[in-house]
Order: sequence, then C-alpha cells, then structure tokens
Amino acid sequence: MLFAGCLVLTYLLAHAYRAVALRLLILDKPNHRSAHQAQTPTGAGLSFILVFLASFTLPELSAASSTDTILQILPALMVVAVVGLLDDYRPLPWPLRAAMHLLCCAYVIWITGYPHINLMGQMVDLGWLGSVLAVVGLLWLLNLYNFMDGIDGIATLEALSVMGFAFAITLYLGLGDIPQPLIVLAAVCSGFLVINWPQARVFMGDIGSGFLGLVFGIFIVTQTMLPLWSWLILMGWFITDATVTITVRLFRGETISEAHSQHLYQHLNRAVGTQRTLFGLVLINTFWLFPLAFAASIFQELGAVLLGLAYLPIIIFQYYCGAGQPTSKFMGREAK
Repeated sequence: MLFAGCLVLTYLLAHAYRAVALRLLILDKPNHRSAHQAQTPTGAGLSFILVFLASFTLPELSAASSTDTILQILPALMVVAVVGLLDDYRPLPWPLRAAMHLLCCAYVIWITGYPHINLMGQMVDLGWLGSVLAVVGLLWLLNLYNFMDGIDGIATLEALSVMGFAFAITLYLGLGDIPQPLIVLAAVCSGFLVINWPQARVFMGDIGSGFLGLVFGIFIVTQTMLPLWSWLILMGWFITDATVTITVRLFRGETISEAHSQHLYQHLNRAVGTQRTLFGLVLINTFWLFPLAFAASIFQELGAVLLGLAYLPIIIFQYYCGAGQPTSKFMGREAK
C-alpha cells in the first residue's frame, strides 16, 4: 500500500505541477543542444521530492530505524532541492551552485562519517583523506546525475534500475531488510517515470536530478544495503559516461563549464532515438553491471578488481563511440 500510494500521489502531483508550470512559464525551451523540440515544463522533480519528504510523517516510516540517517541529512537534501528549483526558474551563477553543493556534501560526511573500505580483504581506514575523497565523490555524483539527465526518462530509469538490482542482491543474499525510505524512493520514481517517459510531458529539472544524485551518493558512502563497490558498479554507466566526457573535453582544451551535448548517451539518442537508448542502458545494467555488482557483494575483498573489470570495457566503448567529442566515431554523426 505504501508503494502504490506514493506512486499514484507522485503521478498526480506531477500533473498538477505541469499545469502550474505552464501557467507560470517555467519551461525548458529547446535550443541547438536539446533533445526535445517543444517547450516542456521543468522542475517537476518537486513532485516526487514532496511525496518522499511527506512519507516521513507516516508512522511506519517515522518509527523505523532505517530512517534515522535520512532524517539527519534531510537539511542537505532540502538545500540541494531548493537550489535546483531556483536554478530551474532562473539560472543561478555556477560558483554559487557549486558552493552550496559543496557545503551540503561536507555536511553529509560530517553527519554520516566515512566507513572503512574493504580493499583486497583488508579493512582500510583512510582517515581525513577518506573524508575529503568522500566529499569530492558526493559532489561529483550530485553534478554528474544532472549532466546525465539530458533525454526523456534516463535519470528516472537509471534510478529505478539501480535500486531494483540493489533490492534483488540484498534480498537474495540475505544482507538485511530493505530500508523503508528506499522503497518510497523507488515508488516516487516509478510514478514520475510514467509522465517523464518519451515523449516527456515534464522534466524533473535540476531540483530532481540534484536530489537523486545526492541520495545515491549517500547510499554509496554509507554503504546502505550493499558494499561500496557494488553501488559504484551498479551506477557504472552514469559515472563513466560523465567522467569520460568531461575528461576528454578537458584534454581537448574546452571550457567544461559551458553547456554541450557530447555525452555518449546524447550521441546515441541522435543516432537511434530515445527509447532505443534507454533500452540499451537497461541491457548494459542488466547483463553487465548487475552480475558484477552481485559478485562484488559476495566477494567483497575483490570489489576493487571487479569495479575495474566493470568499468574498463565501458570506458573504452564510450571513448571509441565519441564521448566528449563533437563527432561520434561510431555513428559518424556530428553533434548538433
């Protein structure tokens, strides 16, 4: 009932937001980089964030021990959401956004701490360096999720795919119960995907992508349900596509703060269409990343090795196909 209720409520709120955004002209207007042709209401991630936050007033969530960590870091999640909503309505200077995001990530690590890492069978305590790396990692994940939210449905589908496989690994291996907040998050993402599926009637905007990026970063650094390596493997496509793209653009001397459409998923979208691109993402997550994440949960001492095995072929494929480059080597089409 909790899952179904959150799903339906998110779907209805997203429709209500769409009506308001059309009236207030909170629209994403297409340009030469856009994957859409019509002006589309943006910032609709507010709908699933409101349902997610409201769920904590329910007795079954407020009394659950699994909500304690989320409740402590809600201030950071809310600040990221507010910054994103303001940016959707009227773009903010990037230094201001970056500063607010950095403060929120530092707050999360201050509250949660950074766990030991299982490295080749040895539990390693990185001390203050681990905290610094965790903050940088959170900041990167928050922003890369925003970078990867460039075509209809991709950010929501990735979130559902990652959570679905995380649930499957946890239940099959008996690693513990699935935290109630994650069940709610899966429900609200499911409700939003219905209206965000191609052709999307609303976009989640920076408010939604930033929120999801930070939430997944929290799962990773706190190792909720799964070990660190399994989470990193499950999110492999998003992490590698964003990282390869920005790295290649840096080496090509481009200004990385400038907007572009050079991610591999954008090249694929232009070549084969949105739905086929989404289908390809699901195939990679299902038949490549999921089995390796599963193995990393069983053989945790080999997690770093399995992470490298998961990432290396994808990175080579992404670079060969044109990630970070105006022309896709594989499709032979120039980025618009």
